[in-house]
Amino acid sequence: MTFSELNIDQDMVDTLAAKGIVEPFPIQAQTIPLALTGQDIIGQAKTGTGKTLGFGLPLIQRLGLDPEPGVKALVVVPTRELAIQVYEDLELAAAGRPTAIASIYGGKAYEGQIAQLKAGAQIVVGTPGRLLDLAGQRMLNLDNVQEMVLDEADKMLDLGFLADIEKLFAQTPPTRHTMLFSATMPGPIVALARRFMTRPVHIRASDPDEGQIQANIKHLIYRAHSLDKDEVISRILQAEGRGKTVIFTRTKRAAAKLVEELNDRGFNAAAVHGDLNQEQRERAMAAFKAGKKDILIATDVAARGIDVDDVTHVINHTIPDDEKTYLHRAGRTGRAGKTGIAVTFVDWEDLHKWALINRALEFGQPEPTETYSSSPHLYTDLDIPQGVKGRLKPTPAVKAAGTTGSQSARGGRSDSTGPDGGERSGSRRRRTRGGSGQGGAEHATTEGAPATSAEGADGGEPKAPAAGTHDGGGSQHRDGNSAPRRRRRRSRGGSPATPAS
Repeated sequence: MTFSELNIDQDMVDTLAAKGIVEPFPIQAQTIPLALTGQDIIGQAKTGTGKTLGFGLPLIQRLGLDPEPGVKALVVVPTRELAIQVYEDLELAAAGRPTAIASIYGGKAYEGQIAQLKAGAQIVVGTPGRLLDLAGQRMLNLDNVQEMVLDEADKMLDLGFLADIEKLFAQTPPTRHTMLFSATMPGPIVALARRFMTRPVHIRASDPDEGQIQANIKHLIYRAHSLDKDEVISRILQAEGRGKTVIFTRTKRAAAKLVEELNDRGFNAAAVHGDLNQEQRERAMAAFKAGKKDILIATDVAARGIDVDDVTHVINHTIPDDEKTYLHRAGRTGRAGKTGIAVTFVDWEDLHKWALINRALEFGQPEPTETYSSSPHLYTDLDIPQGVKGRLKPTPAVKAAGTTGSQSARGGRSDSTGPDGGERSGSRRRRTRGGSGQGGAEHATTEGAPATSAEGADGGEPKAPAAGTHDGGGSQHRDGNSAPRRRRRRSRGGSPATPAS
């Protein structure tokens, strides 16, 4: 089947074909014909099955080839990352039309988003908080909305957005065409559909029970030691056929620490977590999608916005709290019918969490396999070449750079200039204060006495500096006794020293 057979306009068919999108996925084949007629739809399918085009193509087509300015369609999503993803997919589908699409979400300046609305955007994709904020300021008018989509409705419920969703529905005309998509159908979502939808058709593109693990994903569960995890991960990242990889951590701090560690080991990693501002998160996500970074380390805040078809591996640095989160994380791989690998590390103190997930998802593996970076099964399970270590060999260019600028940062001493070309005696002088008694330049003699070093550590006579030795401006004392040394220490605070009596 093709999109043409689903009665999608030829200009959109051609646009998708140019990007290699020719055959619709099951959720698209079932949703598009009904949506084109204006039928309200509840679509139930797992993440990564093509839901965005399932509602996006009918939505764009129903607005017409040249819709009037002003908001005619509203797509509500739970997270900023998902807002960006849906926006990009709709932009792709509408590339051959004058239809304008605006993305509205928190963490970005209001001015640019307001400018998009004032310019007459017909489709708005946004998160509930910022949408209500702009509607409250009368910058967003929902009076003329003809199409409304609620995507990832179960996630909305988890994040506490149910009341906000109801407020948004109340601001739109009751005659609108409504589509709701959700991976699961908890009671509050069903109640929401009954209140705001008109005789909706329930479409299940796959088994609605998310408790069933995807057959095209290989799941590996390891009990690993926390001090060995970085080494295990580094070896997994060198597996045969490893493509883009997403690593999930429990905390923002763990994500920041891991991205620094992997980059130090020679890998090309980026991070997305709550301590980064929105621009940094978008930049990291864009680099990952474009392939400039092939490893993305994320907390669960970004899980639903990672819609990349060529993710081959997902690694749970720490086990998620429940089976739903596990499935959403693992669902970043094995998308669009491809195969994938999901590796989960279970700490000793988290064995009870694994027991619950194992029972809910029917893995049949009550005990995770005890695994270390040297375990033979790690290599065979993941097709890791024998002899691989957890650090990539630096290229010749990196080696050359390491012997000049960065050697001193590792404690080595290469030359007398710093990375900025400045003179390095200051840092060398600081290192020698404790041992050789050499002081700072601020204690150099002002009375013209010949320069000598301070008295030796054994209390002997002052010694002349050895040839070729740099004393950093050398602290001088005319007689080598202890009083001038006491005076020198007291003078560091900035007030003039008083000669000892």
